[in-house]
Amino acid sequence: MPRSVPLRRLLVALLLSCTVLAGTTACGGDDGTTVSSSASPSPTTSAQKQKWAKTRFVANAGLAAGAAYQWIVKPYRAGTFKKGADGRTFAMVKAGAAGAFAYNRLKAATVNAKGDPLLSKAVAPLTAGIESLKDVAARMGKGDLAAGDVGAFESVINSVKEAGKSAGAEVTNKVPSTSQLTG
Repeated sequence: MPRSVPLRRLLVALLLSCTVLAGTTACGGDDGTTVSSSASPSPTTSAQKQKWAKTRFVANAGLAAGAAYQWIVKPYRAGTFKKGADGRTFAMVKAGAAGAFAYNRLKAATVNAKGDPLLSKAVAPLTAGIESLKDVAARMGKGDLAAGDVGAFESVINSVKEAGKSAGAEVTNKVPSTSQLTG
């Protein structure tokens, strides 16, 4: 025997359906296109944009500096990259991954720096040096390490740290986990 649906439930279902329908039609633009909202909040004032730009710059540059120091500079100074050294192959693979990671984070840091006028002026001259690290990271991953490659990483990282410090965004090394290196 079929059950009858109480009138109150029917009215609630009808009201919810109309609300959803009205909400979806209200999101349309004048030209018939749908406007979607972002899931993450965005800063509304220029002061908020600048604050987050510096914070993101510091985080990305710190990860790049930490990865370069931990898996490129430190093993190089310990002599791990020399031919015949124990663990050389594994160290070179890690250095290649760290180099690619550092390059990626430095590129992200330069994008973040564009949100702050002072920071963007300080970081702008360093883009060519950052771009040159792409080839260095690829060579490290293949085990082809030139004498100046480690120095190039160290120089660019120090320049980025100095540029951040001059703009009021001091960068400190933050060593990423191995899983962060591999993506």
